[in-house]
Order: sequence, then structure tokens, then C-alpha cells
Amino acid sequence: MFELLLCSMFTILPDYLVRRYRQGKRIGKEINLFSVWYELRYGITACAILTLSLITLIFYFHPSSQNVGSFFRTLTILPEKNGRVVEIYVDNDHRVKSGEPLFRLDDRAETESVEMAQQDVEQIRAQMAVAEADLAVAQGNLEQAQGAYEQVREELSVKADLLSRGTNAVSRREVERLEVALTTRQGGVNSAKASVNAVQTKMETLLPAQLSSAEASLRAAQVALGKTVVRAGVDGTVQQFALQIGDVVNPLLRPAGILIPDKPKEVVFQAGFQQVSAQVVKVGGLAEMSCASLPFEVIPMVFSSVQPVIAAGQFRPTDRLLDITERGVPGTFLAKMVPLYPEQIKDVPWGSQCIANAYTNTHDQLEDPEIGAGRWMFLHMVQTVGVVHALLLRIQALLWPVQTLVLTGH
Repeated sequence: MFELLLCSMFTILPDYLVRRYRQGKRIGKEINLFSVWYELRYGITACAILTLSLITLIFYFHPSSQNVGSFFRTLTILPEKNGRVVEIYVDNDHRVKSGEPLFRLDDRAETESVEMAQQDVEQIRAQMAVAEADLAVAQGNLEQAQGAYEQVREELSVKADLLSRGTNAVSRREVERLEVALTTRQGGVNSAKASVNAVQTKMETLLPAQLSSAEASLRAAQVALGKTVVRAGVDGTVQQFALQIGDVVNPLLRPAGILIPDKPKEVVFQAGFQQVSAQVVKVGGLAEMSCASLPFEVIPMVFSSVQPVIAAGQFRPTDRLLDITERGVPGTFLAKMVPLYPEQIKDVPWGSQCIANAYTNTHDQLEDPEIGAGRWMFLHMVQTVGVVHALLLRIQALLWPVQTLVLTGH
């Protein structure tokens, strides 16, 4: 309607002025309801053509989107195991920090597992202390066996030397007995050395491995015990948190509530534009946005990214051959916007319904010294008609509360 009124000022109004003051035709006389279509045919035809051209020009170079919003993801408050709630630390609408406990499940079985694992660790450490005493005993036995071996070896050496000299003080039978005794003492020494090696191997390999295994079991039990306390993963606000002591919480069927994360420093708004505007909306382009949750406000935005694909064109392989005619509904391409002045969106809640206008900036092209006169005029016209779309957005922002509260009755 605004475009029609604007175009009529340059088409129908001049045609009427010519008819009135040059041809002397008056409204209600020569120009009436039945003859106006003939008398003002040039102005009406030109107005229709100019209006359609202006609307096309405006909505192509300055597209609009009725589907704009800031999406956010909520975190479901779930334990990692089934359990019965025995203690609750926060209330609904409570703001929590990352790592802060929310509630605790029954942990009697996990506590017993931790205590048993601790006892296993202490038992192995006690075995290591006993092994040190066993090592001392084995080393003492080795020294005793080595002493006995040296004693027999020296005695055998002396008597074998006497026997070799032909003396009658030592008999061959006695020398053979000492040789057998020396072999026996050597066996005792080897046995004592094996005992020392066995105790050392136990202290250096077996018991440390058992201790590591027991400590790993203890850590696993402590982790299982820690899972009974459900903590906040991020900073945020707890919503729909209606737990009571005694409730059974299931990670698949029975969540405890929802955690809404705090707003990040940079809030991104996503807008869906018609495919015909894909060559106009570019990264770095300027836009304006108005939201239902912040009426009468127009927020300047800038495009931060444009999705390179259109969601309506995606498909998932199935056992049925895809018919291209089933994809006849045209989809929109997604563009992401960030506020030019971040402080202006601090009062806009996440998920607000918004509308946005994108604007084509031809300033850089107009600065080209080699630009032609026709293109210079066209680019200036593109810049100028953007004011019309900006005015329409402001009118929509003014009428939005009236349309929502009065006309629709919601």
C-alpha cells in the first residue's frame, strides 16, 4: 500500500492535474466512478507498472524475513545411572555454577565398594611390609648358607692338600665326605639365593602390580561414587526442577530437569531468506531487526555467516528411490546475524520471534571512478528505495503490539 501511494504521486496525480487544469475535467462531472478508468488510464497503467517494479526492486535488493530467532540449546539434567534421590541441593529457578552439585542419589553400595577397595590397597601395602621382613630373613639365610659353604670348602682344601702329600693324618674317605658336604652346602647357597630372588621379584614386580590394580579399582569405585552426585555442567539456571527426596531418576525415561546455560558474550540470530535473495545477502552486509519481546525497537545487525547449503535439498538414503517432484516446496537459505551494538540486545530473551530486513550496500561500487552513468543512477536508486523498506520495518514494529494484543486477541 505504501508503494502504491508513493507511485501514484508520480503517475496518477500528474495525469489528474493535466485532466483538471488543461482539459478542464472535474471529479464528479467528467471524471466519475465509471469514467475514471478511461480518463486516467495512462496514470493508472503507469502506476501499476511502477508499483510492481518498485516492489520487486525493494524486495530483491532489500529482502526481508519473517522467521528470525536466536536458538539456544538446553541441557537435560540426568544422572549416569538409575538411583533414588536422597538429597537435593538446589531449588527450581536457581542459578548454578559449573560443577555445583544439584542432587545426590543413594550411594550406599558405592561407598561400600570404595571401602573394600581401600582395604585391598591397605592389605597389599601390608604385604609389601611383610615382604621386606621376608627379604631380610632370606638374606640372613643366604649369609648363613654362604658361611657354612666357606667353612666346608676351606676344610676340604686343607685335608685334600694333606692327602695329596701322602700323610696318614687324613683318609680318602674323609675327603670324599667333605666333597659331598661341599656340594650340599652349595645347594643350600643356591636355595638361599633363589629365596632372596623370589622375595625381591615379589617386592619389585608382583606386589607393585597388585597395588596398581587395587589403586585402579579404588579410583574406579571413587568415580562410581562421584556419579551419585549430579553436578551442573555449565553456568546456567535450573528450570522444571521438581525433584523430591525418594524419587527414582532414570537416565532414559525420567530426567530431573533442564539447565538453561547463561547467554554467551555474542548472541547469534538466525534468519531464513527466500532463495531469490541468495545473491544479495552476503557476509558483512547490514540488516535491521525488530523483535516481539522488545517492541518499538529496531536493532541494527550485521551478517556474520551465510549457510552454503539449503536445508530443503538434503536427503537421507533409504530403500525407496527419490522422486525429485516431492521436493517441490522451496526452502530458505540460512543467514546468521550478530548485533552491531551488543548492548541493544541485552533485553531480548533467547528464542524471541523477530523480523528482519537486509539492505544492499552499493557505496563501494559508487566509488568506482569507471562506473557508467546508467549504472550510477541504478545503484543510487537501489540505495534510495532501501529507505522505503526501512520505513516499512518501523511501521511493522509500531503495529506489532497493536496487531498482537488487539487485532488477534492473544
